[in-house]
Amino acid sequence: MILYPAIDLKDGNAVRLYKGEMDQATVFNDNPAAQAMEFVNAGCEWLHLVDLNGAFAGEPVNAAPVEEILAQTKVPAQLGGGIRDMATIERWLSKGLARVILGTVAVENPDLVRQAARAFPGKVAVGIDARNGRVATKGWAEETNVMVTDLARSFEDAGVAAIIYTDINRDGAMQGPNVDATAALANAVSIPVIASGGVSSLDDLRALKNCGAQLDGAISGRALYDGAIDLKEALALLRD
Repeated sequence: MILYPAIDLKDGNAVRLYKGEMDQATVFNDNPAAQAMEFVNAGCEWLHLVDLNGAFAGEPVNAAPVEEILAQTKVPAQLGGGIRDMATIERWLSKGLARVILGTVAVENPDLVRQAARAFPGKVAVGIDARNGRVATKGWAEETNVMVTDLARSFEDAGVAAIIYTDINRDGAMQGPNVDATAALANAVSIPVIASGGVSSLDDLRALKNCGAQLDGAISGRALYDGAIDLKEALALLRD
């Protein structure tokens, strides 16, 4: 299992939201690239980046800090938020991003996901963000009637690299991940699943590791900033 430290970008800063609410953002670092280097120096193998403003705007907004992170770090990074057309996908991948995460367009334009996954094998992930089992889009602001498992299964034959599953009600709340729902999703599809939302302790990582499903990884943000999870300990735990 891979641990993905999360750097959520809002107005150029590294922040964490509480349950996805943009007006409940805590700034943890006004230098996202320096934050990324802290994670890399601690031994992380991947970075998880989110352009929060971009998710609402429907286009990249925090491009400058993302580009700075890509320039300064040598580990692969995945990015979500505001990536909704092929030109943006191509632009980010050309700048050295290892993987783009498509969320809103996975619901609104699934053909784009299929097209991108064919064009860029291994470089396209689907972000599925959910409240109470239903998918939310546009920076979690809009809820749909689409069920998580139905959306995930619709991409079984598309060649996507991973599904990043976030339980919005757990995100930034330090209450632990939704282990049961994550395991159920991972067991329902053949696509690798990455758990996100609420990972706040080493026990949470153990629970995900031993959830009865083969997870590709887990994303953690606030707990790493708050010191609730020691990154080196977490990496060692997941490597064992």
